[in-house]
Amino acid sequence: MLNPSEKKFLLSLARRTLEKYLKEKTILEVDGESLPSCIFQEKRGVFVTLTKSGQLRGCIGNIEPGKPLYQGIIENTLAAALFDPRFTPVKLQELPEIKIEISILSNLKPVPKFSSYQELLDYLRQKKPGVLIKKDAHQATFLPQVWEELQEPQEFLSHLCVKAGLPPQCIRESGLEIYEYQVEHFQEEDRKDKKPIE
Repeated sequence: MLNPSEKKFLLSLARRTLEKYLKEKTILEVDGESLPSCIFQEKRGVFVTLTKSGQLRGCIGNIEPGKPLYQGIIENTLAAALFDPRFTPVKLQELPEIKIEISILSNLKPVPKFSSYQELLDYLRQKKPGVLIKKDAHQATFLPQVWEELQEPQEFLSHLCVKAGLPPQCIRESGLEIYEYQVEHFQEEDRKDKKPIE
């Protein structure tokens, strides 16, 4: 668990990353040894979500803990702003309206084996975890926050299957791997200085 000052620092890091790249076209460089908390050096899965006027504007992350947390935030902030294939790249003029959310992931663990599809649905309805599915070269994940939009497990899973490029009922197919995880997520407060950037 991060304390409030650590969360504030990471949100500021993401904000500074966006500002520096959009204004100067250069990537923010950080000396990892000088960071104020050792937790920023831990290798963790992390997603960065950008919204604008309450609507998704970009979301990119890594599920596996491959890099130190601070590096993952810098890289995924830029990727969410520039390389989410669902959106055009974020422009400098949009920056005051962009709100940043960070999700830090727990380690993946396989979803328990159930004797029926209904038991799986009941389990997910109760826990509402983040879910990752894998089959052959296909994989996709939804963060736990997606349950706020897709509240029924059948709907959640069918959308996740489609996201992975699989049939909507792929959960019933053999050879599919299902993992769960939790996140600690936090976001910027609504900004009061939403002035357009010239």
